[in-house]
Amino acid sequence: MQMKTFDAQVAMAYAVSQASRINATVYRTQYPAVRYRGLVPVDTTGPEWVKSVTYFSLDGVGAADWINAASDDVPKAELTRGRMETTVHEAGIGYGWSLSELGQAQLLGIDLNAQKGIAARRAAEEMTDRVAFLGDASKGLTGMVNNPDVTVQDAAATGAGSSTEWEDKTPGQIMGDVNALLTGVYTATATTVVSDTLLLPPTRMHYIGTTTVSDNRETTILEWLRENNVYTMETGQPLTIRAIRGLETAGDGGVARAMAYRNSEEVVKLNMPMPFRFFPVWQTGPFRFDVPGMFRIGGVDFLLPKEAIYLDGI
Repeated sequence: MQMKTFDAQVAMAYAVSQASRINATVYRTQYPAVRYRGLVPVDTTGPEWVKSVTYFSLDGVGAADWINAASDDVPKAELTRGRMETTVHEAGIGYGWSLSELGQAQLLGIDLNAQKGIAARRAAEEMTDRVAFLGDASKGLTGMVNNPDVTVQDAAATGAGSSTEWEDKTPGQIMGDVNALLTGVYTATATTVVSDTLLLPPTRMHYIGTTTVSDNRETTILEWLRENNVYTMETGQPLTIRAIRGLETAGDGGVARAMAYRNSEEVVKLNMPMPFRFFPVWQTGPFRFDVPGMFRIGGVDFLLPKEAIYLDGI
């Protein structure tokens, strides 16, 4: 009786068919713990293999004033523009199978489990999330919460014992900090922009989400804050409030930091000319078949840095 063989050529054909099925499943998978999506606009335009991304930070200057109708000396608004360049870097992760895994799957007529591909994609998303918010010192990248072009202000020392930390403050004093942060952008942009997004350290988010406004009310500070912040009062729209890992020590000197900004690609963007994707299966050894994955990312750039602000010491 002739023995059925499963050689490298057959294995490769089977691996390719399985990878196609798995990759389609992986790209549909959502990762709720990954926060950058929805909070950091992502720019995927431009050539995938571009070496760097050039952008310009803008700031408007000038003010209207009284004039004489016969005068030709009219005040003018101008733009100050700073040119910046961000290097794009490669990152990657993949998955693979041994010859025995492929052979057993084909023999039993079962699909290979997609969990390896899902794990690889999740690892890529988690790295992107980290770079988006914290940057990466080894590549000279800063993130959303530690960009040197964003203005930093200190929390008011209005708490018990002149403390700046929220656990030592009353709900009203915490509200004062938040509204000062939101109006900081309003003031810096000559009253044209109000921040629509507030990022907090997880411990501070937990504190205001579990502490009531007073002993005889069930309303938490967070619920009260959502209804009484200056952005909602000004626009009638809800203020986006999210907890972000890394803010616990992102402030100057390692203190806790909050951040307010306008969530728009006009203000800030994460450069990703090549979003994560899997490449074709290849044989990496006599009994090993791998599916490499790669993405190219250039970090976070603030095009309008005055439309973001940090608050340290909360």
